[in-house]
Amino acid sequence: MPLFNTGGVRAIVLALSFFCFSLLVAHSGQANARPPAIPLANVYHPDVNLQEYWVSEKLDGVRAYWDGSQLWSRGGHVYQAPAWFTERFPEHPLDGELWSGRGRFAELSGVVRKAHPVQQEWRQVRYHVFDLPVPEVMFEQRYRRLEQLVEDSGSPYLKLVEQHPVASHDELKAQLEAMVSAGAEGLMLKRRNSLYRAGRSDDLLKVKTHEDAEARVVGHLPGKGKYEGMMGALKVELEDGRRFRIGTGFTDNDRANPPAIGSMITFRYRGLTATGLPRFASFLRIRNDEPVPQVD
Repeated sequence: MPLFNTGGVRAIVLALSFFCFSLLVAHSGQANARPPAIPLANVYHPDVNLQEYWVSEKLDGVRAYWDGSQLWSRGGHVYQAPAWFTERFPEHPLDGELWSGRGRFAELSGVVRKAHPVQQEWRQVRYHVFDLPVPEVMFEQRYRRLEQLVEDSGSPYLKLVEQHPVASHDELKAQLEAMVSAGAEGLMLKRRNSLYRAGRSDDLLKVKTHEDAEARVVGHLPGKGKYEGMMGALKVELEDGRRFRIGTGFTDNDRANPPAIGSMITFRYRGLTATGLPRFASFLRIRNDEPVPQVD
């Protein structure tokens, strides 16, 4: 007769696993005084095995990392959220986006960047979380724990980004078209067995009807003809250090008041050139989601 029955052993292993997982989460929350580098998305390609992924809506919000006591920007600055906004957030780290609805990025950015928050403006904002920054734990396990943390918090300002399987590329395309028609920016794919690790990889993929990327403004090129006396094009730099020009997509106001040198912009493009640079790049907007520093 076996010393332990199979069901009992499985229950003990499950309990120990959950206990160890909880210790990892708690330790992660206590160790972070500043936000770690975060996972970033590559672009979806039809060669991926969708059986390995879950899909969710791509929120056009402001990325924010909760370290258990403060909300941090990608650039390592603190968002000055009102105390009532975060008072019921868990003490564990969370990864997500501040969001106030589809098509409202510019308005949202203006709200969350202020050094002195306007209480009524923050009432329209929610923190939508999609990952739990815990090392050496697969995403599917992290997500189940994240669900529980959001439910336990009871905060009206903390929301879970729903993620679910997708059966095929045709189904993914249909979901994308439906979501974009409803005003969404696109979709995200997250690999179910991926670990929480910094940098770009196929563990996280963005799925959109057009391609876009970010670049830093490094120069203003003068306009000609009807744009004489205004900005004609931007000289920008990608994160890999390569530079190119963007000359379309600007309003007359953009050209009269171009994005500042050093600022980040988002641009659209269609494929890559033979040298790997974006083709037909067009300005979309300034990516001004870093908080304004407080002045004492």
